[in-house]
Amino acid sequence: MPLEDFPRYPLTFGPSPVHPLERLSDHLDGARVWAKREDCNSGLAYGGNKVRKLEYLVPDALAQGADTLVSIGGVQSNHTRQVAAVAARVGLKAVLVQERWVDWPDSVNTDSMYERVGNILLSRIMGAEVRLDPSGFGIGIKDSWESALDDVRSRGGVPYGIPAGASDHRLGGLGFAGWADEVRAQEAELGVFFDTVVVCAVTGSTLAGMIAGFAGQDRPRRVIGIDASAKIDETRAQVERIARRTASLLELGRELRDDEITVLPGWAGDAYGIPVRSTIDAIRLTGELEGVILDPVYEGKSMAALLDLVRDGEIGSDSTVLYAHLGGQPALNAYSGAFG
Repeated sequence: MPLEDFPRYPLTFGPSPVHPLERLSDHLDGARVWAKREDCNSGLAYGGNKVRKLEYLVPDALAQGADTLVSIGGVQSNHTRQVAAVAARVGLKAVLVQERWVDWPDSVNTDSMYERVGNILLSRIMGAEVRLDPSGFGIGIKDSWESALDDVRSRGGVPYGIPAGASDHRLGGLGFAGWADEVRAQEAELGVFFDTVVVCAVTGSTLAGMIAGFAGQDRPRRVIGIDASAKIDETRAQVERIARRTASLLELGRELRDDEITVLPGWAGDAYGIPVRSTIDAIRLTGELEGVILDPVYEGKSMAALLDLVRDGEIGSDSTVLYAHLGGQPALNAYSGAFG
């Protein structure tokens, strides 16, 4: 059914802002680059892309009589921080499983400090029950999450399960299908057309929702996902599955073509959550030229890809590119050693 027929609990300010990155574009001497700022989309704990997804999950949780949102991510998960914020805003409890997805010891942040700063600190401030778990990275359904759901039930609560990234959920792609509609309206207002969209992909529903949403617009636009999982086959398969499911849910009326689903490897490094040289360089360049702050887990990697794709001519000099800023900056405090 049409997106507007799905229940939505407003959590964002409205359309997230779009603005040109003029100095970065001049530096590249190629495509013109703009940014759409999910880090400025809400007043809830610094915002971020997951707030937009949760607008569609909250009505479902409330309809089921849930009193507790139960979700999962890494220790420095942007997603779990946003679940904690949304739970506080709506008046629900939050139980967050924080697994050890990243091995990031450095001279500034010891293991114990990594578990006390950044996103996880904010979740604690907002009253979430934080459960540290030693399990490693994985975008699939985890036993630790299932156990947390069972624990809430055993205490007499009514849990609502939200998988990692709010992605592998029936409604997980709707938020960014709406983002695609929002982009179309902003293009009309600005008199511009973004022929290329660049966005990071890990659990998949941000990219997948965009793909499904833009597919209904029938315009010559490339949506380029940049893998940051370092498990490209798993991420690509999940993006494809969620995109096709979302397109069907929205009654697109056709099958998505294979060429509409693009996830590129090459900038993730060897493991999820570990910044590589190109990540740090992209963060510094964007900060120095634009005063725009990126994070080392997601945005730094997708921006590194955008820079290389423009420099190498894979994105042509006549292109107008929209960079999706997903709002991961609170994690920077856990990576201070990378910036010396």
